[in-house]
Amino acid sequence: MINQKMKELIVMNREELIALRRKLHSEPELSFEEVNTTTFVCNYLDELGISYRKTKPTGVIAEIQGGRSGKTVALRGDMDALSVEQLNTHVPYASKVPGKMHACGHDAHTSMLLMAAKALSEIKEELPGNVRLLFQPAEEIAQGAKAMVEQGAMKGVDNVFGIHIWSQIPTNKVACSPGPSFAAADIFKVHFTGKGGHGAIPQDCIDAAVVASSFVMNVQSIVSRTIDPQNAAVLTIGKMDVGTRFNIIAENALIEGTVRTFNQETRDHIEKNITIYANNVASIYGATAKVEYIRGTQPVINDEESAQLVQQVATEAFGPNTVFDEKPTMGAEDFSFFLEKAPGSFALVGSGNPKKDTEWSHHHGNFDIDEDALVTGAELYAQYAWAYLNQ
Repeated sequence: MINQKMKELIVMNREELIALRRKLHSEPELSFEEVNTTTFVCNYLDELGISYRKTKPTGVIAEIQGGRSGKTVALRGDMDALSVEQLNTHVPYASKVPGKMHACGHDAHTSMLLMAAKALSEIKEELPGNVRLLFQPAEEIAQGAKAMVEQGAMKGVDNVFGIHIWSQIPTNKVACSPGPSFAAADIFKVHFTGKGGHGAIPQDCIDAAVVASSFVMNVQSIVSRTIDPQNAAVLTIGKMDVGTRFNIIAENALIEGTVRTFNQETRDHIEKNITIYANNVASIYGATAKVEYIRGTQPVINDEESAQLVQQVATEAFGPNTVFDEKPTMGAEDFSFFLEKAPGSFALVGSGNPKKDTEWSHHHGNFDIDEDALVTGAELYAQYAWAYLNQ
């Protein structure tokens, strides 16, 4: 199942792989602004002689044509950075752009996929099928995968595979279990309207601050008292904007939050009940409520056969103790939009190493990766494609 030539090539090019990642890390670009990153990817693909086309406004879809006919497997690597100020500025590859940083590992994903492309292009005549390479923009705003799908990224694809560097598990461990991996992520906004007035004359007012506060305290019972405890769900209020001055009773209040779920029934139930709770709380105080519920990413559900293939590849490529049992996360991933078009799986490659200070959480200003994990990720990309096409 393992292609030894690709393994040796990736190991031999370890320093180049690290250099790719460090360049990308030092030059971060935000979602749908990855113009230079897109150009960098295209230039590297040109050197390899791999055909590609750009997507709008950023992103690249490339294709390695195998020497024999067969299926098409897609490999995805995202490219965008975050609006985060880098704190660990002592590293030689620190971000050169104030307020922007690769604080989630997408620089690693892009470089690993480029190295996998190099390895796969070396053995393309042996491939019984095609490998599509998806260099995706705008994962951090959950719009990039959808945009690529709309531009034909998944046309003719039989299976899709993605990787995320993961600081919460040890370096070089690989996690990919069948079933739920990442949650659906939705956004909701609730606007309460009361009646403003002087802070010393509350009897003539309807205090939107009190209405909103009551909603915040009560809405959690949707999860704690109306959802089966075995169906995981999170409802978080992240923002509350109410009032204009210390001695004025607020007429308006705006609450924003997120809902995370793994199945559609739970998702529908929470959406419906947020509106019910908002209207009922508002009614108690004589106020009104308006709810906006925005569905974001779908849950990432790993196909059983695909996830088992990842585990088999990881075991054969890196040893019997490589596979790690990581629980599903309530974090979100727009890789789910690719899975709507073809079966596949999404793996986590560990990069947490206390000796190298790489156990910081994703999206933190001190986030970094253990670069030893780059070789593991690049090979996992390449060997998965090889194994899938050779089934």
